[in-house]
Amino acid sequence: MADPAVLRTVRSEGDDPLTRAVWRLRSRGCWEEAAGLLTPFVPHHHGAALRQVELYVERCVHTSEGWDKAEEALRAAESLPLTDAERGVAACERGYLAYASTHLGVRDRTDEARSALGRAAALLDPAGPSRPLLDFRRGLMTQHLSDSPQGAEASFRRAHAEATARGDLPLRAAVARQLGWWAIEAGEPAVAREHFAESLRLCEETGHLVGAAPALAALAEVAPEPEAARLREEAARLVRLLGDVPRWLVPRLVPAQAVPTDGAAAPAPVEAAETG
Repeated sequence: MADPAVLRTVRSEGDDPLTRAVWRLRSRGCWEEAAGLLTPFVPHHHGAALRQVELYVERCVHTSEGWDKAEEALRAAESLPLTDAERGVAACERGYLAYASTHLGVRDRTDEARSALGRAAALLDPAGPSRPLLDFRRGLMTQHLSDSPQGAEASFRRAHAEATARGDLPLRAAVARQLGWWAIEAGEPAVAREHFAESLRLCEETGHLVGAAPALAALAEVAPEPEAARLREEAARLVRLLGDVPRWLVPRLVPAQAVPTDGAAAPAPVEAAETG
C-alpha cells in the first residue's frame, strides 16, 4: 500500500489498493466514505490530511452541503507543520472552497478565494504536480468572479496541457468541459463537441460517474435531436442514481428550467476539480 504521505491525488489508476478504493467511492459521490478510508493515516501523514480536505471540499462543490466539515478538516490540516508545497496545496483547497461558496450563493468569500489562490501560486512549484489543478481553479475564479473573464481561457488551456502531459485523466476531463463552453461562446459548436466528447470518453474510461453526468449534459448542448434528448435522459438517469448529484446540474435537466426565458444559451455550470 502506498504511503498516504506521498499520495498526490486520489487517482483512478494505479496498483495501490487504498488509491483504488478511495477513487471508487469518490467517483460515485461517496465522499464521506472515501475520506473515512484515510482517517487512520491522518494523525501521522500530512498527505492523508490534505487528501481528506480535497474530498470534503469536492463534496461541497457537488452538493452545496458539508461546509462546516470541510472547514474543520481544512483548519486541522493548516495547523500541521506543513512544507511550503503542502501549504500551497492547503491554500489551493481554501481558495477553491471560498470560490465554491461564493459561486453557489452560500456566502460571498471572493476576497478570501482570490487571496488563497494567489498564496497557492506563490508556494507551489510552477512545474510541480499540483500546478495543473491550481491553474484550473484560477481559471474558474477568473471566469466567474472577475471583471475580465476572458483571461480564464488561457488558464484552462494550460491546465489541459499539463493534465494531459501528466496523464491526469479526471482533471483533463473537467478542463475539457470548460474549453467546450468557451468554444460555444466563440461560436464554434464543432470544437465544443470535440471537447465535450473528450470529457465524456475520459469519464467513462476512469469510471467517474459524477463527472459523466455533466459531460453528457454538456454534449447534449451541441448535439442534434434526437441524440440530444437521449444524452440528457442518460445524464438525468445518472444524477438520479447518485442521489441528485451533482446538485447544480439538476435544474439543467428539468425541461421547464433548462432553457432561459430570454432564449440565451445556458451558462457554463460550476465545475468540480476532479483531481488534486
